[in-house]
Amino acid sequence: MSSVADSTFVTPSSYVGFDTITAQIEHRLLKRGFQFNIMVVGHSGLGKSTLINSLFASHLIDSSTGKDITKEPITKTTEIKVSYHSLIEDKVRLNVNCIDTPGFGDQINNDKVWEPIVKYIKEQHSQYLRKELTAQREKHIVDTRVHAVLYFIQPNGKGLTQLDIAALKRLTDITNVIPVIAKADTLTMDERAKFREIIQHEFKKHSFRIYPYDSDDLTPEELELNDSIRSIIPFAVVGSEKEITINGEVARGRKTRWGAINLEDINQCEFVYLREFLIRTHLQDLIETTALIHYESFRSKQLIALKENANSRAIGHASQNSSTNMLR
Repeated sequence: MSSVADSTFVTPSSYVGFDTITAQIEHRLLKRGFQFNIMVVGHSGLGKSTLINSLFASHLIDSSTGKDITKEPITKTTEIKVSYHSLIEDKVRLNVNCIDTPGFGDQINNDKVWEPIVKYIKEQHSQYLRKELTAQREKHIVDTRVHAVLYFIQPNGKGLTQLDIAALKRLTDITNVIPVIAKADTLTMDERAKFREIIQHEFKKHSFRIYPYDSDDLTPEELELNDSIRSIIPFAVVGSEKEITINGEVARGRKTRWGAINLEDINQCEFVYLREFLIRTHLQDLIETTALIHYESFRSKQLIALKENANSRAIGHASQNSSTNMLR
């Protein structure tokens, strides 16, 4: 009986060159670019589109009209809209799909307003699966799966609405949900802290699976980082695309009658923490988690259902043949 010897670390006696594999991978990835699909969900009037533009520090152009959306009058989103953008930073190209959804509360009857959103997310999984299963599939399948959902919570100081609870229950089962307290400047610092405690308690009460998740392959440092992030979720944020002057320095923010709000000031809002988390530390993990957890769960359920349907048809066909033979 043969046995597989335990692997051991061996250092080559001279330079071989396989340490360049990371540079080779980087070269290929840079050439191809990266795909990130982000969806915004929540009640109307919470600045969902503005926050997305703030996060990527870009005037995002509406691909269907070619107009600069930052110069257009504010309108309500009445249907799911996807805008496509290609951002370049230090030779890294990030292709971003921004998915804007109708605001909760716009309809006369708001029962099940989350259904089109859930349907859209599942449809992207379904499209990807169909492309995977084709006999001659594409070399690089275009990924339209939703990698992150920014869920906007009203700064009411009281907690989640019944609409929030119903929507979060369904969304956290199928995608990476990152909750934010919108327009956080309407709350004092004490009100914000108390409101966050209420929301965190409700997340636990309803057993919502909020991103980031822990897994066995994370290092102690990564687990510690995730713990620190969870302690400040939902992020209290403010969005703005305007540049203002504060104490002689130019910053993105908003001027009000009582003062100025600087997006980059962590003492005023947690926009910086959200950006760090979403883009600088967890962007790749959001993409991988979508593929390895949410899409994989969807894929396995679909394939099991296909197999069961095929078996049922085979049994039915055999039963029909048996009955035919008996009649003969």
